Amino acid sequence: MRIASIVGARPQFVKAAPVSREVRRHNEEILIHTGQHYDEAMSDVFFEVLDIPKPDYNLDVGSGSHARQTGEMLIRLEEVLEKEDPDVVLVYGDTNSTLAGALAAAKLHLPVGHVEAGLRSYNRRMPEELNRIVADHLSSLLFCPTQTAVENLEKEGIVKGVHLVGDVMYDVALASAQAARKRDVVKRLGLSRKGYVLATVHRPANVDERPPLESVLKAFSECGETVVFPAHPRTRKKMQEFGLDGRVTGNVRVIDPVDYLDFLALLIDAKKVATDSGGVQKEAYFFGIPCVTLRDETEWIETVEDGWNAVVGTDTEDVVDAIKNFNPRGTKSKSFGDGHAAEKIAGLLESLP
Repeated sequence: MRIASIVGARPQFVKAAPVSREVRRHNEEILIHTGQHYDEAMSDVFFEVLDIPKPDYNLDVGSGSHARQTGEMLIRLEEVLEKEDPDVVLVYGDTNSTLAGALAAAKLHLPVGHVEAGLRSYNRRMPEELNRIVADHLSSLLFCPTQTAVENLEKEGIVKGVHLVGDVMYDVALASAQAARKRDVVKRLGLSRKGYVLATVHRPANVDERPPLESVLKAFSECGETVVFPAHPRTRKKMQEFGLDGRVTGNVRVIDPVDYLDFLALLIDAKKVATDSGGVQKEAYFFGIPCVTLRDETEWIETVEDGWNAVVGTDTEDVVDAIKNFNPRGTKSKSFGDGHAAEKIAGLLESLP
C-alpha cells in the first residue's frame, strides 16, 4: 500500500514520528512537508531528533494569510498527489496543512485518514476549529485520541470509519521520556528543578493583536516566578512589531525554540506550564505538571475534568492568579490510550479495501 503523509508544523512532526515508523514496516510511505513551519529550529531539527525520515517533498509554502497559505498548499499538494497516486492520504491535527491535505485528496477521490480526529473547542473563530471540522467530514478513516472525540463526531452524524485508537502524542511522550531526562537543558540555562514556569504562546488569537499578547507578557513579568519562554518565531516577530520587548522583565527568559527532547526535559522539570498549545496541555497532563491554559476554551476537556488544567484566558490578573495559586485537585484518570496508537493506526490503514 502507498500512503502519502502530509505534515507541516511542529505538532505534526511529533505525531507523525511513531506513525511513520509503523506504516513503513509493511507499506510504502511518501512523506510530504508543506513547509508551513519553514524556520530550521521549528522544522528540520524535529525531523532529526524524532528520527522521522527526510521528506520526499518539501513544498516550501512558508507563511502568509490563511487563504494564501492554504491555497498555495492546495496547488502544490494536488500536483504531488496526482503524480504519486497514493492509496490513502494521511493528515494530522488541525493546521492549514491538515485542511489543504484533506481537500486536495478528497477532490482527487483519494481516501483520507485523519489522525487526531473528533476534537472540538466549539469556537469557530479559531482557524484550527474550522480546519479540523472540514478534515473530519472529508475523511474515510477517523483516528480518535479519546472517547470524547468519538462522541463529538457522533453528534455531527459521523459514525462510519471512526476508531478510538488513543493519542499518538502519548506514544511519543512515553517513548521519549527517558531520553529527555538525560538532556542537560535545565542545567545549561542555569535553572533549578521545579524552580521555573515553562511558557509557550503562539496562537493567532493571542499574538496577532497587541492587547492579548501584552496582557500575557505582563502576567509573566508579574507572576513572581522565573518564566522560561521558548518564543515561536512568529510570536517574537509580533513582540518586536508591537514594541513589547521592553515589557519583558528580568524574571522572563525569552529563548529560541528548542528541539522536542529539550522541550520535554524543560516541561518535566517545570513547576507549572502556561501555554495556549493543545499539545503542551496534554504533555503537561501526561507528566503530572499543573497547566495554566491561556485560552477561553480547550479541546482537551479531559485534562480540565481531572483538575490538572486551568483554562483562564489572557487577562493579566487571571493568569497571575493561576500561576501563583492553581494546584491540581484530582487524579489522572482520563485515558489517552495505551501507548500503542500508532500501531493501531497502521493496522487500520491496511484494512482499507
